[in-house]
Amino acid sequence: MKNAAGSAHNDRLLGGLLSPDIDETTCHSRYKASKHWKPSTLPVSPYLVRKLRQYEENHRHCGPGTAPYRAALAQLMSGADGRNKAECKFVVWLPVKGLGNRMLSVVSTFLYALLTGRVILIHQPRKMEGLFCEPFPGTSWQLPPDFPHKDGFSAGSKESYVMMLQNGIVRYDDDGDDNGTSGGGTLLPPFVYLHLESMKQIRRHTFFKGLEGSNFRLQNHTFCEEDHRVLDKFTWMVLQSDSYFAVALFLMPRYKDELDRMFPSKGAVFHHLGRYLLHPGNRAWELVERFYNGYLAGADERLGIQVRIMPYLPMPFEVMYEQIIRCTREHDLLPQVAEYTCDAATGKQPAKVKAVLLVLLKSEYFDKLHTLYHRNATVTGELVTVNQPSHDQEQQSDDLAHNERALAEIFLLSYCDKLVTTARSTFGYVAHALAGLEPWLLTSLDWIKMRADTACVKAASVEPCLHQVPSLVCRTEKILYPVTRFPFLHHCEDVPSGLKLFD
Repeated sequence: MKNAAGSAHNDRLLGGLLSPDIDETTCHSRYKASKHWKPSTLPVSPYLVRKLRQYEENHRHCGPGTAPYRAALAQLMSGADGRNKAECKFVVWLPVKGLGNRMLSVVSTFLYALLTGRVILIHQPRKMEGLFCEPFPGTSWQLPPDFPHKDGFSAGSKESYVMMLQNGIVRYDDDGDDNGTSGGGTLLPPFVYLHLESMKQIRRHTFFKGLEGSNFRLQNHTFCEEDHRVLDKFTWMVLQSDSYFAVALFLMPRYKDELDRMFPSKGAVFHHLGRYLLHPGNRAWELVERFYNGYLAGADERLGIQVRIMPYLPMPFEVMYEQIIRCTREHDLLPQVAEYTCDAATGKQPAKVKAVLLVLLKSEYFDKLHTLYHRNATVTGELVTVNQPSHDQEQQSDDLAHNERALAEIFLLSYCDKLVTTARSTFGYVAHALAGLEPWLLTSLDWIKMRADTACVKAASVEPCLHQVPSLVCRTEKILYPVTRFPFLHHCEDVPSGLKLFD
């Protein structure tokens, strides 16, 4: 089997990641997406390919509609002891926040399922129906509508693992007990809820005031060995996250050997799992194909620029526009325009065409950049076209058409040759990780100067950033500075306290 780096340009199975056993008409993007990507420089491990085929077989055996699923659901519905006596184990993923956050968290949840032998089932509200194709052959990953526990959870829910610990429902001294009881001699609850949402979101829950730090689920109790021994005992886990917590799984000794074999290249985790798992549904893929063929396909080079203005940090338009221009000029991503006609490059060779893909919610950036290159020649002689697929003005995470446009734009960005993305943007993270490109990250603004000292920096790897560092103060070990302990970890360029995987 050839790895991705040695494959042909249109490697429809992505170096063996994809099984060929899904009907192409049900998901046009599954085998066509690769025709727009450049060959990946990040090799696929044969062991990861084997693990994916094994997972698919397990999902077919345990998924919705099967006898093992019905038996596990009956156990759950009865309120019986939640200890894993069933044939199969499950992790139910609940969506939260915007599309980028959801894509990061579902890939993280899938990696957790690979490591723990669980089957992933995702809750798709009506506003997400058809957004993604089914990724596994011969089965479904959609949570059946009759599943009873799919909303109303928070960090303070009594079903959450941390609250169970605080209330003595589960205990660490239950580690080796398989007799159906918790440490205190009581039955385990029928399921466990794992909350991995960001601190900022938890602090909005005023009813939980005073417990924010101890109940942020990337801190305390979530990534310690003793906790996963307890969590493994539950047949059913319900999980909600807005983060790329896959990074934190690499800090746990119990998963080290498997992760090393699946990902000898640590900087390729989302690149491979995202390409394997996340396929735009046919409506979103039609948007991709139509725009790509109409505006990007004929260019000699494609530059993607993704801008996300955070609502809580409303950077003025002129300030951000100046920073984008500075970044693209300083790193030769876009050519200078000629002040005078005599400054423009002339020659007999046909002009090189550079297509700029602008992805953002507002139209002002497109208007100004388009006008700049439409009215002026360039000093290099390049022809620069500026294109923006949509400008919805506001993020609408619960609108299906908006999400389809957003998903199409993520994939269009991933088909560019070079990328400029916004610091801290999960949308940008997904695009450059799928592309396998190290982007230029627009740096944070100095609000006193109203200017960024450095316009942009090159990312150290294609991997997304985990914004919050998990606490590894465990019973058996205490790791205060993970980057000094693990050679494959790096602090993020855009979030200095965050963590990312790299080679």
